Amino acid sequence: MASPVERDPRGQGPDAPWHLQGSRTPVFDEVTLTELSVKGEIPRDLNGRYFRNTANPQTGYTEHWFIGDGMIHGVELREGRANWYRNRWVRTPMFDHPGVDRLTLALDPEKFTFDHAVSAANTHIIGHGGRILALEEGSYPYELTPELDTVGPHTFGGVLTGPFTAHPKFCPDTGEMLAFGYAQLPPYLTYYRVSPTGEMVQKTDITVTGPTMMHDFAATRDHVVFMDLPAIFDMELAMQGGMPIRWSDDYPPRFGVMPREGADADVQWFDVAPSYCFHTLNAFDDGDQVVVHGMRVPEIWRDSSAMDMSTPAAPEDQPRLYEWRLDRATGSVKEQYLDDAPSEFPRINHARQGHAMRYGYALGVGDPSGASLGGAVFKYDMANGAAREVHAFPEGHEPGESVFVPREGATAEDDGYLMTYVWQPETDTSYMVILDAQNVAGEPLAEIHVPRRIVSGFHSSWIPDPR
Repeated sequence: MASPVERDPRGQGPDAPWHLQGSRTPVFDEVTLTELSVKGEIPRDLNGRYFRNTANPQTGYTEHWFIGDGMIHGVELREGRANWYRNRWVRTPMFDHPGVDRLTLALDPEKFTFDHAVSAANTHIIGHGGRILALEEGSYPYELTPELDTVGPHTFGGVLTGPFTAHPKFCPDTGEMLAFGYAQLPPYLTYYRVSPTGEMVQKTDITVTGPTMMHDFAATRDHVVFMDLPAIFDMELAMQGGMPIRWSDDYPPRFGVMPREGADADVQWFDVAPSYCFHTLNAFDDGDQVVVHGMRVPEIWRDSSAMDMSTPAAPEDQPRLYEWRLDRATGSVKEQYLDDAPSEFPRINHARQGHAMRYGYALGVGDPSGASLGGAVFKYDMANGAAREVHAFPEGHEPGESVFVPREGATAEDDGYLMTYVWQPETDTSYMVILDAQNVAGEPLAEIHVPRRIVSGFHSSWIPDPR
């Protein structure tokens, strides 16, 4: 039997860092619960599992929100019933060595190489090619079973030899998965294309200015878009522990557009205003223009990589929906904000990935005055100037990223459901909510109540049962 993990007192009590308090407070056990209370009616065409990935340190403490051990929280739905809730840590070398510095585990100081099986596996969870993969951008994916047991690191038959993004894109036309990986040493950026059945069919090094942190990218039907922005890796910071990324005024901000099956020489670079974008909503081709929508902030981590969100930032410093139009014929760029309300974690109906779409969804993270945090799901109508419909949760309740799932037999882009987990502070428990995506402001279709805290985390997926 494994020895109990020693709890770090820095992660406990009112003086704990923001990312370890409230809905983000770690949980220390793994459970399977089958008696779940349901309010409303679960749609019978939802057959599968809803998973969220979270940073949940075994020791109860990490220096930064982004580096806790990955724990997956899942609910299985079938024929109008909630069969179970379960949570499981992803078994990685970091899980096996709780509290040990990542660089100590990953870096070979003699060869100066990194072991990319060393992972927190804490950012996203996806389904592709018959596999379920837990993702974290500094390492290999980790394969899981539908019951959340860890199979192990996945390297696409040994083709993958470096990091793999937590934000791949899935082409609804070809079934391909498009991805990339960024690294601290050359090659700084590598582009990947994976077949519908899970074989890696393209691996292309892309020239960028330096060791940029590229958290996300974008893809149209015919192009991919790389965001080469001024958040860069700093080895000196890495050796000190914590988040080794800093802002640089000397790093030229630019977007690169490449044909999906192209090469490094095919990338067309566009200078853009200094900014950072953690998450794109979508991208599409509009004649000679490539249009990218995402959540833009003017900069990140100039003085510190801390992410204490207990006090909202000024409205102009918060992420907001933004548009970049990159003209491949003239090389020009047009940029503009589309909304004044801060929002993050954008999602779409994935049938519209890479195509012009009408609707987008996001998590409200504050109001334009900067007076409050979270508590809302936004639906954007891009055909009407990104007009915003809002589902506001009860005061203090904290939703996460919402995922769109099409209704069986859907004929409209927004004919489906939005689902997310919501933390309920008065009971320190959580519930999974299912909203009607055509009536986001309305009452939930169903709430599935879980008698414990589902830790607020990062990204989620609905993985339907095989047909």
